[in-house]
Amino acid sequence: MLLHLSDPHFGTEQPAVVEALVRWVRAQTADAVLVSGDITQRATRAQFEAARAFFGRLAAPRVLVIPGNHDIPLFDLGARLLAPYRRYQAALGRELEPELDLPHCLVLGAKTTRRWRHSDGQIGADQIERIAHRLATASPAQLRVVMVHQPVAVTRPEDHENLLHGREAALARWAEAGVDLVLGGHIHLPFAVPLPQAGGAWAVQAGTALSSRVRSGAPNSVNLLRWTGAGTGGRRRCTLERWDFDAARGDFALVLTDALELPPHGAAPTAPLPTA
Repeated sequence: MLLHLSDPHFGTEQPAVVEALVRWVRAQTADAVLVSGDITQRATRAQFEAARAFFGRLAAPRVLVIPGNHDIPLFDLGARLLAPYRRYQAALGRELEPELDLPHCLVLGAKTTRRWRHSDGQIGADQIERIAHRLATASPAQLRVVMVHQPVAVTRPEDHENLLHGREAALARWAEAGVDLVLGGHIHLPFAVPLPQAGGAWAVQAGTALSSRVRSGAPNSVNLLRWTGAGTGGRRRCTLERWDFDAARGDFALVLTDALELPPHGAAPTAPLPTA
């Protein structure tokens, strides 16, 4: 089981949501918590320290984090140009592209932020090839996951400007290597859509986990991914659960469950199968 959180934006976090999410994560039996960027709002030391304290409270066996565009100093131009990740690394560790290799899953993080871009993300040729090589080494029993910050797919026209630069080359190459899921954040809108150009993979987006900067109709939310391996006849399926913060209850509540069919690599994906 994997928990996918994104865009907590410490500095804009809501205390009631923070406490509810800590309770919810502790109640799960997840193998890891995956956090797809924008850990802070303005990349200050205090915000990074708050994030580190929060991740420690989750009591998860593993927490994998990648930076988002908000995790680079915006107004401190010297820090942005010369040491953009110094504060991030001081609080959260030096690894900017973490990996998780377990018997049932392989998760590969990619740093898609760039000091010369304000909010847009980019994936480079070297990164694409490195990730493809690692995906190709995965065992048949492993779910193969890539985590980026900016989305590789969107569902609303106004979000097209937020698409990850270099995504076309990345998805084509990763499809050859057998990717199953590409996790992302950035736009504070949760959804899962198939990627026809990626041979059966899915784009899975998480909303903002903790921030007050929510979009209309999209409250604070997190994703839970269940993978039990290939079924009868080699059929592969990953169950995606979306949990939204319910302000009236003061807790996260299950609002959607989708079965994401993962066809043999190279085949076209099917639509999600709602199960709840």
